[in-house]
Amino acid sequence: MHLAYPAVLAALLFCTGLYGVLARRNAILVLMSVELMLNAVNLNLVAFDVWLRDALHSGQALTLFTIAIAAAEIGIGMAIVLAVYRNRGSSDVDRLRDTAETDAAETLPGDEDIHGTEDQATAPAGKAKKAEATA
Repeated sequence: MHLAYPAVLAALLFCTGLYGVLARRNAILVLMSVELMLNAVNLNLVAFDVWLRDALHSGQALTLFTIAIAAAEIGIGMAIVLAVYRNRGSSDVDRLRDTAETDAAETLPGDEDIHGTEDQATAPAGKAKKAEATA
C-alpha cells in the first residue's frame, strides 16, 4: 500500500474540518469539524504505523488515546453548548460574549460620581433589565 493515498485522504479531511471550524457559526458544527480534524490525524497515525512496520504499533496506540480524548472533548463540549443554548436561546458562536466584559465596558470606576442622576430606588431595576438583556 502506498503512503500517498491515506495521506492525501487525511489532508482532505483535515482541510474540510479546518474550513468547518473557520466558516461555521453553529457551535455543534464547529465541534463536528474538530472531530473531523481529529479523525484525519488518526488516519495519518495508522497509515504511518503500517508504513513503518512498527513492532510496537505505537501509531495505533496513539490513535486509541486520541479517540478517548475526542470522546471526552465531545462530551464536555456538548454540555457547554447545551448550557449556553438554554441560557441564551442560540448556539451561534459569533453572538456569544462574556457578560463580565460587557458589564466592565459599560460601568467604569468613577461613573457613579459623574452620572449620579439615578436614584437608589431605580438602580436595582436598571441592573435587572441589563442582566435580562445580556442573558
